[in-house]
Formats: sequence, structure tokens, C-alpha cells
Amino acid sequence: MIDRLQFIKQRFDEVSDLVIQPDIIADQKRYVQLNKEYKELKALTDKGAEYIKAVGNKEEAQEIIADGSDAEMVEMAKMQLEEAKELIPQLEDDIKFMLIPKDPEDAKNVMVEIRAGTGGDEASIFAGDLYRMYTKYCENKGWRTSVVDISEGTSGGFKEVIFEVSGEDVYGTLKFEAGVHRVQRVPQTETQGRIHTSAATVMVLPEAEEFDVHLDMNDVRIDFFCSSGPGGQSVNTTKSAVRMTHIPTGLVAQCQDEKSQHKNKDKATQVLRSRLYEMELAKKQEEDAAKRSSQVSSGDRSAKIRTYNYPQGRVTDHRIGLTIYDLDGVMNGSVQKLIDELQLVNNTEKLKESEVF
Repeated sequence: MIDRLQFIKQRFDEVSDLVIQPDIIADQKRYVQLNKEYKELKALTDKGAEYIKAVGNKEEAQEIIADGSDAEMVEMAKMQLEEAKELIPQLEDDIKFMLIPKDPEDAKNVMVEIRAGTGGDEASIFAGDLYRMYTKYCENKGWRTSVVDISEGTSGGFKEVIFEVSGEDVYGTLKFEAGVHRVQRVPQTETQGRIHTSAATVMVLPEAEEFDVHLDMNDVRIDFFCSSGPGGQSVNTTKSAVRMTHIPTGLVAQCQDEKSQHKNKDKATQVLRSRLYEMELAKKQEEDAAKRSSQVSSGDRSAKIRTYNYPQGRVTDHRIGLTIYDLDGVMNGSVQKLIDELQLVNNTEKLKESEVF
């Protein structure tokens, strides 16, 4: 492993020099790629330095113990040896996981789309609950959220809500949330206390940069219309809302959250670009899925991934058979424990397939 870490340190030094070169900074795409590689290599190099130090401490302690001439030094060396023996395997595991080939999409920001499914008004209310859950989670992570489009339900919640999330490694974290979420509870509208089952679909789209996908505006029909819902005097009086239709694919994106037509157009363009990118990404994921099987769903939007059972106060993730009896905590944004387990299973599967070691 030390040979591998020395090679990584060498590459880190090369990237450190490249990332400050004026011609690299001027090439936005190349600069973004190298800056991402720099961050990954720095984390690996720092962890590698810890590992090399621990191995050195182990060898030093073994030499002192073998010499045996100073009883006090031998006792100290024995303690140092035990610490190193305990630390080295842990560092090796950390490094192995860090060396797993990363999905290039993981560092991207995302568009999250939540749509009410089966269950009528209760499904819309549940979609609203999921939206609040994710916005609280993002707030706890220090990520920024921005609403793109909202279609309100007739009895609360949302028929559909689209919002943007930006921060560090957003897609790599939230991609496990894509799929069908199911809720089991007594709806507010239920008079006889019967438990109903409703569902909402969550889509997590990696945000596409201009150099990720080509969007020819000649292929796009743009319609302007009056906004609906909250927004003050300008609602229903100015055509600030924007709907964009990509004619070759039939994909549609719209935004009416901003008062400015220009800002709505920019947001709708970003959503449309992300949906086009997601189409291409889905094709690639299907090809990858044919080559490898994983316990963690690749994000198939038709797959039932999780059940939120209110009478029992539990959340069950069906992909890995994990049940947590902390429904209130999860619905208040404590989603990390679920995501951590999903990432662990996913990384373990990748590690089995990886040829790193």
C-alpha cells in the first residue's frame, strides 16, 4: 500500500502545480476537473500520511522491543506498538474506500423533483412532508436550496415541487433518495381512523453544466404565461412564468417561482438541461447495471425504496432491509443515518468489484 500511496502523493504534487497555471485557470472545464481531483487527492494524501506515520511507529516500537536494553523505553514501545496495531487496519480500510473509483457525477449539485403519487390529497400532503424533510436535511448540511416550481395540492402539500440543491457532494449523497416513497398512516381527512397507504415519487437529477450536455435552443419552444399561487400583485397580471418544451424529446420544464421572466427562463433552462442530461445518464446506468448487480437501487423511479409507518413510528428502507424506529427524527431532517447505511452497502459492493487491491 505504501508504494500506491507514494504514487498518489506524486500525482497530488503534479496536480497542485497544474491547478495554479494561468492556462488551466482560463480553461473552465479543465480547471473544474483538476480542482476536483486536487480535493480528492489531498484527502487521500493526508490519510496516507497518517498511515505511513503509523507504520513507522510500529516498526520503531518493534526495534526498541527487540533491543530490550532500556526497560522504560520497552514499556513505552509496547504501548506505541499496540496503538499502531489498532490504528493501521482502520486506516487501511479508510484508504481502500477512498480509492474506490468515484462516480464523476457525485460532486454535482442537483434538481430534486417530488411528485404526489397514489393516494389523492393524502399523497400531496406526504409530498409536502418529504419536501420539508429534505429542506431541513439540506439546511443541517449547510447546503443551499432554491425552489424552481411548485404545484400546490387541494388540501395542503404539493402535487409537485421542484427545487435546486447546491453544496458539496450533493448528488453523491442524495442520489440514494430517488424512487417511490410510501407512507402508512391515518389521513387528516379520515373520520373512521383507518390507516391508508399513499406514495410520492422522488427524482434526483444531477445538475448539468453547459459543457455536460448540448442544448440547442432552436429545438426549444418557449411559452410565457401568468404565474399562479402566492406572489403578490404581479400574479396573474404579467406573463413572468416560463414553460420550455424540448421538441425532439418532448421534455418539458417550467418555472414560475421568480417575479422576473428572465430569472424564470434561466431556471427553466437549467431544469431542461438537467433532464436531458439525466436521460443520457439513465442510459449509461442501465448499461452499468447490466454489468454489475448491487443491493442498493440505482435510482429507478418506479422502485419502492422506503416506507414511513406512522402507527409504529418506523422507517424501513427496503433496498437493504434497514428499519429505524425514529420516524419523528427522520421527518425532521435526520436522514443521514439512512444515507450512511446505503452508502456503506454501496461502497462495500464496489470494493468487492474493484481491482484497487
